[in-house]
Amino acid sequence: MKILAVDTSSSNCSVSITEIDENKNFNIIISKNNDNEKTHSQKLMPMIDEALRESHLYLSDINLLACCLGPGSFTGIRIGIATMKAFADVKEIPTVGVTSLESLAYNISTNDYICPIIDCKNNNVYSALFSDMKQIGENIAESIDITLDRISSLISDGKSITFIGDGSIIHKDLILQKFPQAKFSTDNIQSSISLAKCAYDKYLQGDYGDSNHISPLYLRKSQAERAKYGD
Repeated sequence: MKILAVDTSSSNCSVSITEIDENKNFNIIISKNNDNEKTHSQKLMPMIDEALRESHLYLSDINLLACCLGPGSFTGIRIGIATMKAFADVKEIPTVGVTSLESLAYNISTNDYICPIIDCKNNNVYSALFSDMKQIGENIAESIDITLDRISSLISDGKSITFIGDGSIIHKDLILQKFPQAKFSTDNIQSSISLAKCAYDKYLQGDYGDSNHISPLYLRKSQAERAKYGD
């Protein structure tokens, strides 16, 4: 199985093609990342085209499409999902949606709890808690203080917790006040590689479908909506 995965939910535009072989090994065919100042609408299609050409593949060779649903950049999320929907409709390729929080959790392998934290400005964050790559509780979109209180309430044993994501870097001191024994990942970049790994697990669980299977996950109103209507 070959998976084309894209993540346009953060400043890093990430595209990869991976393959799961007959022995269930996960192999990276090609990976491209671009965090320059161009918008994702300018980056994404050329990156996908380059990835296919350099891999000597066609879109018809792809067996599964995976994209990030958010939360994250409102515009970036829409670009990624619209692109995958178009590919799915034209080539009838099944799709899998992965949240940015799930994707970050797949960046690391640990027996600890994993808590991705994504900064969304003004002391607010997106977060969730994972154990054995399964999410515990709901996605969180709150201030960092409320978020840490909610994460603490979800922990039911003495297992350690590892924080990951740009929000964990920004709020490290506050996290350590709440979780003195906390660990911190050094792999905090959102990547289409980890997204593809999560997508394959979801595929095995039957969590896939046609283009209607994927839709944006925003969690918060856009900046324009908050300015007009309030939080």
